Amino acid sequence: MSLGHRGLRIWWRVRRPTTFGVKALLMHPDDPGKCLVVRHSYVDRDRWGLPGGGYDPKRESAGEAAIREVAEELALTIEEPPTVLRSLTTQLEGKVDNLTIVAARPTSADFRLNAELSEARWVAVDLTELPADAPISRWLKLALAD
Repeated sequence: MSLGHRGLRIWWRVRRPTTFGVKALLMHPDDPGKCLVVRHSYVDRDRWGLPGGGYDPKRESAGEAAIREVAEELALTIEEPPTVLRSLTTQLEGKVDNLTIVAARPTSADFRLNAELSEARWVAVDLTELPADAPISRWLKLALAD
């Protein structure tokens, strides 16, 4: 863990901020049996998870944030409003995190990674196409449990 991240954790414990985040379960536009999984380049680099990020609920909804994040991270377009799968609150790291997990279908399967992602791939929703020992994000598991 970096020194900067340790400092943030201490600040979160003192201030106890509230954050809002969204994760997007992207279903393949032509194959409903496949979803897009990603690995981030900046944190938890080995774990397969979902694209997404933070947002300000005063400026956009979780669905709007998911559409924006997917466009920024993967250059994919989502035209239909995302469906909320789950909304939950956690208090990890000394802050209150509100997370919304949505499902959406991009208009194309052709993605382009930005610097936040190190890898992305379309895989079967049962995740059997990933190595058996591959670490999987709990948010990805939760999204696929529905």
